[in-house]
Amino acid sequence: METETSATAPHLVSVVIPVYQGELTLEAVVEEIAASLPERRTPAGRAYRVTEVVLVHDCGPDASDAVIRRLAAHHEWVRPVWLSRNFGQHAATLAGIAASGGEWVVTMDEDGQHDPERIGQLIDTAMHAQADVVYARATNEPPHGPVRNAASRGAKWLVMRLAKGAPASDFASYRLLLGEVARSVAAYAGPGIYLDVAISWVARRITTCPMPMRAEGTRPSGYDLRRLASHFWRLVLSSGTRPLRWVSALGATAVLLAPLVAVVLIAGRASGRWQVPGWTSTMILLMVATGVILFSLGVIAEYVGLAVNMAMGKPLYLPVRDRHDGPLGRDDA
Repeated sequence: METETSATAPHLVSVVIPVYQGELTLEAVVEEIAASLPERRTPAGRAYRVTEVVLVHDCGPDASDAVIRRLAAHHEWVRPVWLSRNFGQHAATLAGIAASGGEWVVTMDEDGQHDPERIGQLIDTAMHAQADVVYARATNEPPHGPVRNAASRGAKWLVMRLAKGAPASDFASYRLLLGEVARSVAAYAGPGIYLDVAISWVARRITTCPMPMRAEGTRPSGYDLRRLASHFWRLVLSSGTRPLRWVSALGATAVLLAPLVAVVLIAGRASGRWQVPGWTSTMILLMVATGVILFSLGVIAEYVGLAVNMAMGKPLYLPVRDRHDGPLGRDDA
């Protein structure tokens, strides 16, 4: 087992937490992280300590902002980041990463599912594998329904086929990143990007660290069916232009099948097998061709829309000051 001497400088860690519905769970998570503020040791004996906790308020529907203010007022190592509106988990995470200053950046959820005591294991794994990124790989079943878990596995399997080199099956929100790599990704990532795909573009080595996940807090999940579908589609679009190649392949397949279908139809007509000439085959071919065309145009339109958003300068996120401290917080009436 590798160990480090006490003279070795500790690994400095920034913890980034995007906050959407953290009113009931966030305070307990931050208090757990506080145990890592003094220098401590990883399971392999490496020294590390948490230097700051960056809380990114993503304008959720609850009173998370009040909790963040209270934590920031009581702890100088808690740094709030306020966004102008809800931009989504990945954009909020990138906003927190951009505001961090640690040698390592740990991202985790607000709901208590991720155990801060496991940060040392992530550091040991990174040092042993000399990896830029370490994902926490759950050794137990995620605390969601069987349908959502199955859909998540299927989505990651599909993206692994779409994006060559992106280890989608390893993606998780509990991750350790080399600080300079994380902040570089935060600097260049554009709107609509899927954070983990962007990381895979620049990270030299990505690995995983097995660990159990805890049960989520009592608050309801912020992901409904619409948000999950949007999350998946952003993952597909960020994975590269391979879906556009699929569109081309789909068109080429239709062209190649057309002569074969024509031969079958002519043979059937000549042998007298089809007494009603043409109607059924025409309708089937029309529906298939129309479906292929509309699907292809839809995929192309999504990529065009993504490019237009970037060309128009749509921001990935917009940090602002706390609305409580601005003019909207002054109400003398």
